[in-house]
Amino acid sequence: MDLVTIAKFIVLPIALGSVALVLVLGLANLARGGPPERSQKLMQWRVLLQAVALCFVLLTIILMNQG
Repeated sequence: MDLVTIAKFIVLPIALGSVALVLVLGLANLARGGPPERSQKLMQWRVLLQAVALCFVLLTIILMNQG
């Protein structure tokens, strides 16, 4: 398996799924009236995971264009 395939079919889905999971957890916490500190922490995690996912997307695009 080459690096582009690993990035496209393993790394990107995990990164994007992580962002989606934290987003859903934050929305669930908000809907049930959970503690605001938890919502804030989940928002911070979501922003961090989005930045990481964006880096993986850009890296994958670069790798695809090199082949």
